[in-house]
Amino acid sequence: MSMGQHQSSKSADLAQIITSMHRAIPELHGVMIASVDGLAVAHDFPEADAERMAAMAATALGLGTRITERTRLGTLAEAVIRGEQGYLVVYSAGTDAVLVLSGPIDSNLGLMRIEARVAAVEIKQILGQA
Repeated sequence: MSMGQHQSSKSADLAQIITSMHRAIPELHGVMIASVDGLAVAHDFPEADAERMAAMAATALGLGTRITERTRLGTLAEAVIRGEQGYLVVYSAGTDAVLVLSGPIDSNLGLMRIEARVAAVEIKQILGQA
């Protein structure tokens, strides 16, 4: 398998995770897999919002990680941002990736957490970090 085919396969696998998240939680506004450097890897957000969302997610992950370390809370499990209109939930997906879910205020946060934990493990496997 050539490097291009391998990369294409990873992209398809990541896109499948996004599709599966929407199947499990139809009300989601968007799902993104981004690098910890703030670059969008795979997503279904509008293109105009993607890079900004990726940068903010990486920042939220970094800040959440520092807070949990400095306050001796252990390893960061998730960062949840709740606004009047909805949620943005950020998960670590290995050492190189961030998983982001955006949903309306009436989203089932418990289901988002369950599905995101499963997806984060799958993302780590796809990116070769399992």
